[in-house]
Amino acid sequence: MTDVRRTLLFLVKEDRVLLAMKKRGFGAGRWNGVGGKLEPDESLDEALVRECQEEIGVTPTNYRKVAELDFYGGTKSEPWNMYVHAYLANAWEGTPTESEEMAPKWYKQSEIPYADMWQDDIHWLPRALGGEILKGLFTFDDQDNLLTTHVETVVNL
Repeated sequence: MTDVRRTLLFLVKEDRVLLAMKKRGFGAGRWNGVGGKLEPDESLDEALVRECQEEIGVTPTNYRKVAELDFYGGTKSEPWNMYVHAYLANAWEGTPTESEEMAPKWYKQSEIPYADMWQDDIHWLPRALGGEILKGLFTFDDQDNLLTTHVETVVNL
């Protein structure tokens, strides 16, 4: 089973959130935050900053963890699991810029295009943007359709 820890970051400015269209690889064609898997011997903070710099040319300077999300999917012969540490950032250096992998765009929080995102996002992202700290568990079928969801508010992560 592919088992990977990942980071996920959303830049937030007033009532807007930065999403990025994934242009290639896993999740291509969907809006999401920026982030990715940790490299060997890399901390969560180091991975978070590196991925943000690589994907949209921005260095987050003030961020907080808002969720730990456990995802399972794939097929019986090729299952995958991703354990995602999700963050919101309200301060950064640089201007979000398109890369070979991601195309960033600002959205009002009331206009987030959940229909063009992973199906789990609507179950946890609005709550995280509203100030909740969350733990979530999601399962997907082999066509990336959401099968089960469980999200709970926690005191801390």
